[in-house]
Amino acid sequence: MTLIKNSQTEIAVDADLLLKELLTEEKLLVLYNDDFNTFDHVITSLVKVCRHTSIQAEQCALIIHNNGKCMVKRGSFDDLEPMCTALLDRGLSASIE
Repeated sequence: MTLIKNSQTEIAVDADLLLKELLTEEKLLVLYNDDFNTFDHVITSLVKVCRHTSIQAEQCALIIHNNGKCMVKRGSFDDLEPMCTALLDRGLSASIE
């Protein structure tokens, strides 16, 4: 436990808990491979939804194809949630981890 003091208050803080919260704030948007969507559809979706360059989108599509999944965006849950929903609406398989 660590004590944080200012002129008016004193708060006991668990430093490990604070560190865990800081580390878990950032989430990952993961796109998964499937047998239905074409490379072109995945690339176009990443460019439009995640604002990837065409080269980034193509590289992600290849990673998804070869490894089964790829982290396509990193950020807060609030930033990633609309992107994940848009990818799902386009028929892609995505999640926030």
